Amino acid sequence: LLRPLKNRFGSTNELGIYEMRGSGLAEVEDPSQVLLGRREERPSGVVVAATMEGMRPLLIEVQALVSSAVYGTPQRSSTGFDLRRLNMLLAVMEKRCGFRLGQKDVFLNLAGGLRVEEPAIDLAVVCAVLGSNADIPVPMDACFAGEVGLTGEIRPVTRTEQRITEAAKLGFARIFVPRGTKGIPAVNGIETIQVGRVDEVLAHLFG
Repeated sequence: LLRPLKNRFGSTNELGIYEMRGSGLAEVEDPSQVLLGRREERPSGVVVAATMEGMRPLLIEVQALVSSAVYGTPQRSSTGFDLRRLNMLLAVMEKRCGFRLGQKDVFLNLAGGLRVEEPAIDLAVVCAVLGSNADIPVPMDACFAGEVGLTGEIRPVTRTEQRITEAAKLGFARIFVPRGTKGIPAVNGIETIQVGRVDEVLAHLFG
């Protein structure tokens, strides 16, 4: 993973993904496929997020593990995602959705060694945590893009069309996006589901 710190002629908000071959470093043409890997089944707590790295749409795997705290004070650990934002999302889940996570250990990891700062990954983080807490897998054909606010609403994100197109290219059958998103394209093979609040998403996923 190569990320520029300074670029005289362009944005530093770019990410290059390469792999070492016999002839040297070679660019990975389909990074989403590499980062997602191959799974015949998806365990609970694993969700796919449709993110943007600079101008590039990228699908990444969000992994969460929720368990009862056995050492007194609950642990909170996050790799690749801001820990303060994770704590904020946990508070939203407890206050707005009624899930009691105060006495649970919560561990979060973004697969592939990526670090994502854009808030559009919020919805995937919430679904991964709640799926692990209930020990119910999220359907393998679903992915997510949406920012979660303090009231539990799902806020719009940028470049929705590119996220949807990338998800369809990798075979996802549905993508959850914020309600009111404008300019949603009609892409063959994928259903776009607009949701306004976190509890709406949970009703779709877990009934």
